[in-house]
Amino acid sequence: MKKIFKTLSCLFFFSLCCIVPALAAEEIDNTSHLPIPRFASLRSGEVNMRTGPGTRYPIAWVYTRRGLPVEVTAEYDIWRRVRDPEGVEGWINKTELTGKRSAVVTGSGHDMYDSRDDHAAIRAHLEAGATGQILSCAQEWCKVRFDGVKGYLRKADFWGAYPDEKFD
Repeated sequence: MKKIFKTLSCLFFFSLCCIVPALAAEEIDNTSHLPIPRFASLRSGEVNMRTGPGTRYPIAWVYTRRGLPVEVTAEYDIWRRVRDPEGVEGWINKTELTGKRSAVVTGSGHDMYDSRDDHAAIRAHLEAGATGQILSCAQEWCKVRFDGVKGYLRKADFWGAYPDEKFD
């Protein structure tokens, strides 16, 4: 009984000394000094998502879709906690991310227009899951490029930009 109590005491002490400070640091460490949350995209065609911030943590998911948008929700040293369009969360090394903005079409697919107007000429029909680049955003619309075709898409029609976000 004494041995079990000693083991439990050691585990409790370890969690107080090692785990709790690490979790606290994870939440407040903003190594890049960039805003959190923010969007980024996957740099390569094979990216490991881990269960924690380091190579000692197991790989939870392997992404094979270059340019997929992800939302950076926390930073710890060279690791970024991200959320993908499906809501899956995990840790990715910062070298596997790029600041280039991308979008993934949501819902059942949407039309990309020639200008910021639902009555403008349709440039392309985009299927759900299509991934493209965001060039700029203003109010409800973003200028995008999908498979080399440029046009405008409503923010509500894709995942990869915040509703009130504006940028060139």
